[in-house]
Amino acid sequence: MPNPRFPRRLPLALALAIALPLAHAAEPPTDNSHAPTDLDAVEVKATPLPGTAEDLARPVEVLAGERLDAAKASSLGETVSKLPGVQSSYFGPGVGRPIIRGFDGARVQVMSDGLGSGDVSTVSVDHAVSIEPFLASQIEVLKGPATLLYGSGAIGGAVNVIDGRVPEAVTTQPLQGRAELRAGTVNDERTGMMRLDATAAGGQLVFHADALHRETGDYEIPGFAESAAHLAEAGETPDPADKGLLPNSFVRTDSGALGLSWVGERGFLGVASSLFNTRYGVPGHAHEEAHDHGGASEPDDGHAEEAGVSIALDQRRHELRGGLDNVGPFQSLRLKFANTQYTHTEFEGDEVGTVFDNTANEARLEAVHQTFAGWDGAFGVQWSERDFVAIGDEAFVPATRGHDTGLFWLGERTFGPLKVELGARHDRNVIDTDAQALAPQRRTQRKFEAKNLSASLKWDINDAFHVAFGLDRAQRAPTAEELYSNGLHVATSTIEVGDDALDVETANRAELGVHWHTERLKLGVAAYVVRYQDFIYLTALESRSMPGTLLTDGRTPVNLWTQGDARFHGMEAQAQIQLADNASGAWDLRVFGDVVRGELDGRGQRDAALQVFHGDHTHHYDAGIEQGGNLPRIAPARVGGELTWERGPWRASLGAVRYARQDEVAANETPTPGYTLVDAHLAWHRDTPGGNAWEVFLDGSNLLDEEARAHTSFLKDLAPLPGRGLAFGVRAFF
Repeated sequence: MPNPRFPRRLPLALALAIALPLAHAAEPPTDNSHAPTDLDAVEVKATPLPGTAEDLARPVEVLAGERLDAAKASSLGETVSKLPGVQSSYFGPGVGRPIIRGFDGARVQVMSDGLGSGDVSTVSVDHAVSIEPFLASQIEVLKGPATLLYGSGAIGGAVNVIDGRVPEAVTTQPLQGRAELRAGTVNDERTGMMRLDATAAGGQLVFHADALHRETGDYEIPGFAESAAHLAEAGETPDPADKGLLPNSFVRTDSGALGLSWVGERGFLGVASSLFNTRYGVPGHAHEEAHDHGGASEPDDGHAEEAGVSIALDQRRHELRGGLDNVGPFQSLRLKFANTQYTHTEFEGDEVGTVFDNTANEARLEAVHQTFAGWDGAFGVQWSERDFVAIGDEAFVPATRGHDTGLFWLGERTFGPLKVELGARHDRNVIDTDAQALAPQRRTQRKFEAKNLSASLKWDINDAFHVAFGLDRAQRAPTAEELYSNGLHVATSTIEVGDDALDVETANRAELGVHWHTERLKLGVAAYVVRYQDFIYLTALESRSMPGTLLTDGRTPVNLWTQGDARFHGMEAQAQIQLADNASGAWDLRVFGDVVRGELDGRGQRDAALQVFHGDHTHHYDAGIEQGGNLPRIAPARVGGELTWERGPWRASLGAVRYARQDEVAANETPTPGYTLVDAHLAWHRDTPGGNAWEVFLDGSNLLDEEARAHTSFLKDLAPLPGRGLAFGVRAFF
């Protein structure tokens, strides 16, 4: 495998070298896009009905402007992880998927401007999301079921990344954009990016280009990679030479896009092509050269050589988008289509292990109709297909083909101080597979029907105080992984077995939210409860022949996808306070907190008989399934705060987030100690006489150099979060 500390520096300078001369040639921008952004006034693009986060009755968070600049990280999950109710999964710095109110994986849809990302990040916890947050202009988080808009995979919420790669409007100036160079100490980070948007002289052709290059080495940690509890359980004493660095935690990423649109008075038509290429190490996972088909590593002499595991991901995406305004009974029509070609190769040292190929096509038509009987609304049709195949000894999911079709309507109407939002959607999901190659008795096709209903009410009691109430009935069809997995899942070090008899799961949610604002205070509080029927979850099994012990295949635990009723409930709150605005500067304080619990409603155990297939061998097991208790890897409660200051060209902030100890754990899951992460930011901004701008920044993370292990991570005992780090650089706006 190549040295993770890549020496090449030329690509890092390309963005600034190209962009900065253009910045001086550009006319002064009138949109002042680098100015502070009022997030309450930013239009939410995830819904076809125009509105801001303040207007919507459904809970939505938006990151844009300076707040997005301060939050951007190498993974999408880490970028949004400081929003109330939102945390991140973690499988090293290359992998971080958003977790919304305790839901993750196949329950949280990740989108690029309204269309799915087209990757396989839901197949396994070590698979990265193929969206680069540094190139985003806006990120929206829909909390609560978003199935009404985006179907089965959004039952727990959705994250929509706006990148503007297909321009929909002319630019305010002939040429505008931004560029950034940054470096970091904790992992020797070097990142360069640029974004350019331009309108041709005729005023109807609009061009877009963006590019990013990032490379990091292994990152520094406060102590040892393995936790003290893990070392004690294994009876091991760590080597002092291993302290302070997490091996195999490097990341290298390249991303870029070109887009072109024709924009007229009543609409637009545009295309874009993009690529996302990344290679990252998987810390805590070394593949032993000798292993058997039963899932246990069995070196002949006890000293088999281990090779680091890394993943190389390559995605090519082509998009077509168009829109028309004022077409007969419709205020607007919007059509989106994306074709995604995805390849993902897992390396064991320099040897190819398993290859994942995924081809996805998705189309979406949204039609906003004229006001009818007092209702503003939109019809929508969404269609997608997916062709997935995994090749290799450790391909635990068979080749599958998926077809999804959805039809929906959503509408809103105002009755004095009351705003009502209603919606309905019907989806049909079909999954075809050649699973009979692994298990002759398995069904090769499953069809599912999912029905979703939603009602929300927003009551503006006065100009400063409003209350929101929401009810949802959402359904999710099982994924191919949940139905047909059967084999060794290296990322989780388990044998994973699907159940082709799984049915749709149904979530019934109720939420109450309160928002109050004055001239100097904004306060929001929300409480929610979600009751699931036939909740799909992965559970460890107990051996029936040896009660009280885990069922294993060789020495590897066997996990089964199964169903049971479950309950999630939680609260979140956020307050923004203007402390002072005087000669010393503008001082503001933001505080937030959230807590969530996830539990199975059943009691006791039930028996199960299952089969695990390895080539020509079939293993039969009698097992016990735990039907109650806490669900695993539920995000811990936390509370955080951030003090910000701005005066003239300067702005700064100091923040801290306290993650509580998580001891409400599932069977066979260990508690995770609490920790506190402290960060700080400093920036100096200068507007040039030509109307452009420069910004120099310095960011500090984990300033207390505390050992932090995310409870949501499968690697919590093998890979802590990075230690103390500084990042610094320069941004240019033009």
